[in-house]
Amino acid sequence: MRPVNRLNPLLRFKGANLKSPFRWPQPAVMMSQRRIFYFDNNATTRIAPEVVAAMMPFFTERWGNASSAYGFGNQVVKHMDLAREQVAALIGADPREIVFTSCGTEANNAAIHSALITQPNKRHVLTTAVEHSANMKYCEYLRRHGYEVTFLPVESDGSLDLHLLEKSIRPDTAIVSVMWANNETGVLFPLEEIAAICRSQGVLYHTDAVQVPGKLKVDVDSLGVDFLSLSAHKLHAPKGVGLLYCRYTAPFHAYLLGGGQEQGRRGGTENVPYIVGFGRAAELAINTIQDENTRIRALRDRLEQTILTSIPDTSRNGGRDNRLPNTSNLTFNGCEAEAILLLLDREGICVSSGSACTTGSLTPSHVLTAMGLSPARAKASIRFSLGIYNTAEEVDHLLTKLPGVIAAARGAATAIITDRTDCAPALAT
Repeated sequence: MRPVNRLNPLLRFKGANLKSPFRWPQPAVMMSQRRIFYFDNNATTRIAPEVVAAMMPFFTERWGNASSAYGFGNQVVKHMDLAREQVAALIGADPREIVFTSCGTEANNAAIHSALITQPNKRHVLTTAVEHSANMKYCEYLRRHGYEVTFLPVESDGSLDLHLLEKSIRPDTAIVSVMWANNETGVLFPLEEIAAICRSQGVLYHTDAVQVPGKLKVDVDSLGVDFLSLSAHKLHAPKGVGLLYCRYTAPFHAYLLGGGQEQGRRGGTENVPYIVGFGRAAELAINTIQDENTRIRALRDRLEQTILTSIPDTSRNGGRDNRLPNTSNLTFNGCEAEAILLLLDREGICVSSGSACTTGSLTPSHVLTAMGLSPARAKASIRFSLGIYNTAEEVDHLLTKLPGVIAAARGAATAIITDRTDCAPALAT
């Protein structure tokens, strides 16, 4: 069998004509005509058609370098300025407080890095045990290089003890970094209260708010944060662009050094098409909050309640009320999440077992184990995250297929335990 040519995407699609201009196949073609039922919007979102339309001229006509001295390149600056205004409006910020980055991970790292560099006598970071891997791994890196990091525990419902947080702030704490909405459970942390505690202690506060825009209203002045991270691909824009909000009073030191772009706060040639797309998506996201909190919340609740009442030995992870309107994390005891994902994938249904950045890991979710779940229960958990393109028909389809999938997955798990045989025949039932 001829090996797949991974270097040339043209060769990976049957029928591609190498002599003609390449056009990406439509999703139905790429998935062998299968219809895809997508319930993994916390991992990434479909790019909105309006966003694609806004971006296209900057691939085909206005493709100059924004840092150029001549007009052809410099003309795109006004479009970047508009995008900066659009994303600033999404979070209630001044456009001058926006720094475009490559993603949420870079924004998270940049905020913590800046706090440490601008306060060299402070070598302590305070965060939680349920942060995204972008924070967790960077803080572990800092530990290996002589900094001190406190990972605050959470309660069984995923909530945070604010009294413990306040007691854990030290004179040498450079920054407190606590996410707004957990990407796996949807549990919300009380940002205003945390920010007030940090202000009273004179400590900088950063929040990873990647999962929030389009679902909840964001107003950085009301929140009181010093730094806030977003990623465009969570709100129907392309992957590869994000932002860091830097309050004008907060000290800041660039994480990436280069040609002085972003007013010297982030080096590197600007990704103009993606920045423009981010701006358009931000504009659209302001108008989806009502839909997320009515129609999508109702779909999520119906999905979750039907599963909990119709499939035995199933439970919710995280509090019921104080969470994102689109997210449900459920444990199907007696299963392996990997088997559930495989069987649902055969039906064209996309869900996840946790963060997309840790999918494939053999270890259980650090978020769920921090909430007190056993490794076995954590590895039996599935995240459903809905979005504005989901319909009641799609939820019905998932609810029709899921009971059989769980029964098959539980049968496979039992076969492994009792017979020590390959589980593939059981999965095929």
